[in-house]
Amino acid sequence: MNILYANDERGTYPRSYYAASAEEPKPFAKLDGDMSCDVCIAGAGYTGLSAALHLAQKNYDVVVLDAHRVGWGASGRNGGQLGSGQRVEQPELEQIVGQPAAKALWQLGERSKQLVKDLIARHDIICDLKPGVLHADHRARYTRHSAQFVEHMCSVYGYEQISFIDKNEMREMVDSPAYYSGTLDLGAAHLHPLNFAIGLARAAKAAGVRFFENTEVGHVEQSDPARIVTACGTVSARFAVLACNGYLGALEKKIAKRVMPINNFIIATKPLSEDQAAALIRDNVAVADSKFVINYFRLSADRRLLFGGGETYGYKFPADIKEFVRKPMIEIFPQLSDIKLDYGWGGTLGITMNRMPYLERLTGNVLTASGYSGHGLGMATLAGSLIADTIDGTASGFDVMSQVPTRRFPGGMIARRPLLALAMLYYALRDRL
Repeated sequence: MNILYANDERGTYPRSYYAASAEEPKPFAKLDGDMSCDVCIAGAGYTGLSAALHLAQKNYDVVVLDAHRVGWGASGRNGGQLGSGQRVEQPELEQIVGQPAAKALWQLGERSKQLVKDLIARHDIICDLKPGVLHADHRARYTRHSAQFVEHMCSVYGYEQISFIDKNEMREMVDSPAYYSGTLDLGAAHLHPLNFAIGLARAAKAAGVRFFENTEVGHVEQSDPARIVTACGTVSARFAVLACNGYLGALEKKIAKRVMPINNFIIATKPLSEDQAAALIRDNVAVADSKFVINYFRLSADRRLLFGGGETYGYKFPADIKEFVRKPMIEIFPQLSDIKLDYGWGGTLGITMNRMPYLERLTGNVLTASGYSGHGLGMATLAGSLIADTIDGTASGFDVMSQVPTRRFPGGMIARRPLLALAMLYYALRDRL
């Protein structure tokens, strides 16, 4: 089964709140015949779009191929949370790579946040950017960790936009009995992810990038020049970039052994009144909790609750996504048990064993970046710019990211899914204890 077509119609955005509320761009043509360019990019998500835009601004001739539409994959379906740093918290990252490298990775994470904000301002991308992400502890025993984490970030990293939230303040900020404490990061933000992706595509097109949609890459010959082969034509390029993330499939085995696709799901309620919305999330920040199988939620511009929760590890989505996600939503907000759900959709993201992005130069002229593990809004956008810098001769940022070790998933291509499902079942049970 091809993961690109397992759950979605060809060349059509999913029936999500984001697609319904976005200004859908005019479709790009399908590749027809052979061509050449400086750089060919497979995948028009944040990584590919950012790489294309930054390369075009450096006067490279860039071609982007996508099996569906720009922003069609996880880039246009995610929770819209722009987090600080890396997916792995800094104290844990220090244990993995040491404090000097962890500090360099923190700076890259902060650079990713600023890059997104700068791109939105520079290219006038209308995507409902709002400040603040609240991390909520679903167990009382996590309270001490949250307080220590804030102190660590302030004292070691000089990051003063984060604060500790005690139980009383947490209940005032989020009207749920599920949380005991947390941290509020006002340097983080949230936005409409599909509109951000579409805005990047428009900026890249204006800079001269050539886009071809409904054009699935079947094979990449890692030669010089590289040859990117599709059913409807071939692109010969000085450099090739694989930016497919969870939708990579079997295109490149080395990546597939290190980046695992998993499915995540989001629902959107009917629009709430101003009072209802303010009661649920007082300050209109985004929220992500401490469960291993994470719940994340925020308010849309028209005051819907957008709630993400639940994961699956096979190819197919649940038959009824709305009811699949309603259960964790009601665990957090029992007062919404009877609310009407207008949208329910799923998407496939890429995760790694250590939850850190996987960046690598596969050969001298073929690069890849993927495996953002739910932290891709900022990091994928940054990774695209780092790829552009590397192709242009400055690889320092790319090298910092690529030096983080990325282990293979155990079990090979066949057994890794059931092994991952067993591991996730263990952590899901742990969340309940």
